[in-house]
Amino acid sequence: QVQLVESGGGLVQAGGSLRLSCVASGRTAGPYVMGWFRQAPGKEREFVAGISRGTYTYYADSVKGRFTISRDNAKNTVYLQMNSLKPEDTAVYYCAADGRLTVAAMTASSYAYWGQGTQVTVSS
Repeated sequence: QVQLVESGGGLVQAGGSLRLSCVASGRTAGPYVMGWFRQAPGKEREFVAGISRGTYTYYADSVKGRFTISRDNAKNTVYLQMNSLKPEDTAVYYCAADGRLTVAAMTASSYAYWGQGTQVTVSS
């Protein structure tokens, strides 16, 4: 089992920045492929960004150029730097991990482990 704990969410004005962190613990015979997803009220969970076991990254079109995913394998931590935030970025952000993947997947069902989520609210 792998436990994922997100932090760093909060309330920010449009145009502002936040950095989310996700720490993995437990059976961390990684590194794992990691992903960030988000879910707004009344909407399905959607892919935001993913990172391979190394440093290859993937982004949803809606966040390209504004968000950056990175990882520190020594700390079992993945980050999501979010800049130029927009009200439509408001959602609960979830960290996900999977030990079977070799590259980041964009579908939520591909990931075995999930964090509890952290709320990001962007005011206009």
